[in-house]
Amino acid sequence: MRFVTKTIHAWLDYPVALALIALPFLLGLGVSSPLALTISPVVGVAAFLLTVFTDHHLGLVRVLPYRLHLAVDLAVGILFLIMPSVLGFSGLDAVFYWLNGAAVVVVIGLSKPEAELVPA
Repeated sequence: MRFVTKTIHAWLDYPVALALIALPFLLGLGVSSPLALTISPVVGVAAFLLTVFTDHHLGLVRVLPYRLHLAVDLAVGILFLIMPSVLGFSGLDAVFYWLNGAAVVVVIGLSKPEAELVPA
């Protein structure tokens, strides 16, 4: 049941990147560790740049393959899931990273693989 297409994923990328940048400040993260406030915005900027350079219809400089984009997203999702335990985040700091990590892993799991090119 994979229904997240390349087009849907592209439309999600920019708002998610902006949310990763803004939400830590709006939610007041950083209570359990200053890193909880810092990591997400840095990842958000990287996610924004990744989207700009991804080869999909909303990419501005389409040089990175979509498969690489998905692999980076999955790696970030997994890191967000383990980061609270490794870095000692608690409370809202931990929940923010766990929810974001879980959401990313689920979206990647529901993503349709690109159609394979069949030689003529």
